[in-house]
Amino acid sequence: MTVPSQQFASDNYAGVCPEAWAAMAEANHGHAVAYGDDEWTGRASDAFRSLFETDCEVFFVFNGTAANSLALSALCQSYHSVICSAAAHVETDECGAPEFFSNGSKLLAAPSPDGKLTAGAIRTLAVARQDIHYPKPRVASVTQSTETGRIYRPEELLAISETCRAHGLSLHMDGARFANACAGLGCSPADLSWRAGVDVLCFGGTKNGMAVGEAILFFNRPQAEDFDYRCKQAGQLASKMRFLSAPWVGLLETGAWLRNAAHANACARLFADRISGLPGLEFAFPVEANAVFLNLSDTAMAALRQKGWRFYTFIGGCARFMFAWDADPGQVDALAGDLSAILEAEAG
Repeated sequence: MTVPSQQFASDNYAGVCPEAWAAMAEANHGHAVAYGDDEWTGRASDAFRSLFETDCEVFFVFNGTAANSLALSALCQSYHSVICSAAAHVETDECGAPEFFSNGSKLLAAPSPDGKLTAGAIRTLAVARQDIHYPKPRVASVTQSTETGRIYRPEELLAISETCRAHGLSLHMDGARFANACAGLGCSPADLSWRAGVDVLCFGGTKNGMAVGEAILFFNRPQAEDFDYRCKQAGQLASKMRFLSAPWVGLLETGAWLRNAAHANACARLFADRISGLPGLEFAFPVEANAVFLNLSDTAMAALRQKGWRFYTFIGGCARFMFAWDADPGQVDALAGDLSAILEAEAG
């Protein structure tokens, strides 16, 4: 068996992109002031404000779990609740961290077969109960792109944010793959965030070509009051902050953040086009960003694994393939070729 030289189980498998690596290397000269009072952190923060065309508050943390959980904790008291999709990452993959960091704010999960939270679902949960015995809804959280690879368009976000305002809710966006959504729609970051009513965005760097690090952007600046203290208390205040912020300078000032996402999306589309129409294959969700979900038989999945390919099946049992900033089109074609051979043999 020839072991594939690249895997597509997760975009976390990828290394660091050249632009992020170069910026970190450049920041590694001499001494710099600690805890974020350095030139690199200032440059990265200003780069975000320029990219988003607004004077937002910017914070840097180590990972997405901390970013989402701390952002939600800033928007909630312990007796509040957060409305999200039942498939949202904060609901399914944060090990209770949002509840932990908010001292108990409850997540209210809305059924969503395609992974998207809708304005109607928010409204239903927001008015379901309003008595003192129920955790008061205070925030709605959306994942962009979703855990099923879907993208919220500006008009969808506007409908969601209008519903949030009508019910006194803030709007949080888990943007672990926000760059992929921007690339997929050709929309500006501003149009997919604060102009659509998002209050707080957690912008993912790790899946976009960085080694580690996420940025939290507060477009509603008063909501960021004392957020630096939350970061410190949670162990998320980096003493050598320049090494969290410098890679962002490399991504944002060169435009690599968008190129990386566009390439990942293109490889997902390449794979989808290559296998479209094969016998026994069904796409579980539309391919809109850098993910492809397939409904495959157990025998087909076993045969694909036997050929050395890795993939996850945690979304309803379908096979998930994720394409990163460095996805090799040749390896994408190899995966498609192996899957084609398996399905054609299975069809007889």
